[in-house]
Amino acid sequence: MTTEVLNSPNNKMQFLDRYLTVWIFAAMIIGVGIGAVFPQVAQWNESMSVGSTNIPLAIGLILMMYPPLAKVNYGLMGNVTKDKQALTLSLVMNWIVGPILMFILALTFLGDHPGYMVGIILIGLARCIAMVLVWNDIGGGNKEYGATLVALNSVFQILTYSIMAWLFITVLPPVFGYESFVVNISIVNIAESVFIYLGVPFLAGFLSRKLLVAKNGEQWYNEVFIPRISPITLIALLATIILMFSLKGDMILALPMDVFRVAIPLTIYFVFMFFISFFVGKKMGIPYDKNASIAFTATGNNFELAIAVSISVFGLNSDQAFAGVIGPLVEVPVLIALVNVALRMKTRYYS
Repeated sequence: MTTEVLNSPNNKMQFLDRYLTVWIFAAMIIGVGIGAVFPQVAQWNESMSVGSTNIPLAIGLILMMYPPLAKVNYGLMGNVTKDKQALTLSLVMNWIVGPILMFILALTFLGDHPGYMVGIILIGLARCIAMVLVWNDIGGGNKEYGATLVALNSVFQILTYSIMAWLFITVLPPVFGYESFVVNISIVNIAESVFIYLGVPFLAGFLSRKLLVAKNGEQWYNEVFIPRISPITLIALLATIILMFSLKGDMILALPMDVFRVAIPLTIYFVFMFFISFFVGKKMGIPYDKNASIAFTATGNNFELAIAVSISVFGLNSDQAFAGVIGPLVEVPVLIALVNVALRMKTRYYS
């Protein structure tokens, strides 16, 4: 697999880059093994949480996103907002198609298990603001488009998540004969999640470019500094995956069929969202780098927010929280597969 985000003159980095998929699956297996052999890891991790924010996970995600955001030329982001075609497609996919598709899949596959059903609906409503930047970089997406679309999703998320949760979880289920749930989520809680998982790395990336380019020049920044920090993405990604899977290693082994049941609609969702967005963008004549950014942004979800909401509203040991945790466990392998698919489609449709 050839990627852009992790490319480096260093042979060791090229080796890690080439077998990225292998390392990710190895990290998943190691995480499950650690969780199964040392279940006390979950207790240790819980003690490292402040409110609904898990400190180790937050650190991993911030470090993971810092290099991609440091690569962004923030002076070009204004041009993205002028591309009405791309912005319209992204907004429609994220805020209309995505929530509706996940709602339909939740009712279809998990209608007899309301807790799991609500858990994945919450995932569908939480648009991605974090890990998608890694997939966008690896898949050759446009950095400025990726960053702008993520920032736009963040604003929409703060303003609309509470309303959409009320609509899709309280109002609509009874219309189709399912139980309704009351979900009270404050805008402050959502804004806190957005700031931690997006605001901090955004600020770090912006200041790095502004200060270091002013001091050492654009060429030094792109040719020396960026290659030095690029390995942080891979290291933080693998460490975060190990952490996520270790926290639920015993659960995955104890309730494999429940994990499988929740994974089915999530997998269908990720695949459908990617291909619908990609081929609609291709039909609209959007160049590959911009189209990839739109597709990955539409496909990924903000699992941090969905899990935090599930825990705060329904409890740590609720079915909703269980389904929320399964979200990233499914998203990671599916998205890395879609990265490979995107790179192949680039060769097939754009060469």
